[in-house]
Amino acid sequence: MTGMLASVNSISEALLVLSAEVDIIDLKQPQLGALGALDLVDVKQIVAAIAGRRPVSATIGDLPMQPEVIFNAVQLMAETGVDYIKIGFFPSGDWTGTLKKLNTLAPQKQALIAVLFADTQPDLTIIATLKASGFVGVMLDTMDKQQGSLTQVMTAEQIASFVSQAKQLQLLCGLAGSLRITDIPELIAYHPDYLGFRGALCQEHSRVGQLNQPAVQAIKKAVLAASVE
Repeated sequence: MTGMLASVNSISEALLVLSAEVDIIDLKQPQLGALGALDLVDVKQIVAAIAGRRPVSATIGDLPMQPEVIFNAVQLMAETGVDYIKIGFFPSGDWTGTLKKLNTLAPQKQALIAVLFADTQPDLTIIATLKASGFVGVMLDTMDKQQGSLTQVMTAEQIASFVSQAKQLQLLCGLAGSLRITDIPELIAYHPDYLGFRGALCQEHSRVGQLNQPAVQAIKKAVLAASVE
């Protein structure tokens, strides 16, 4: 059954989505980019407030793909107690070196999630390498939020292939990227583990705006309805 991930940037927003019974609470700061990171102190406070009632994920920020930079950011985020750490794989940079460096974390069993950006046309063959490097999950998102939703920047065949490859490798699989309520039935048909939302949950659908409780509840209801059809 497909779950719902809601991205939040404060304790009040985290408690709002918790009350709506979302499946994963994701911590990021939309004002700082596609995967803008929250301050580590804020992350720790939100983790404490949620107190294990839902899994919590957090992004490390829109960082260059440099092995030491990514490694250090992951180490710092791990100290906050989040359940999942999301790493954006931005175009260019040293992907191979970064994965090799992150693989040294394997003994610590950090739950790393790789975020690939659909609007950069990523090479999906990287999914197998991510698995071999110790990642527990992979998700599709969009980097340029002005280009439209995931379903507008990637073909149905590509999305289906992404989900299929992730599932074959037993990786947690998520789909996000300016998703709208109308995208839910189409994307759930691929059976991802979760769909991620931010803009659709906010006032006037602005990802940098405040969460709107009726919108959160409407998305949650739509995900549940589509999952059982």
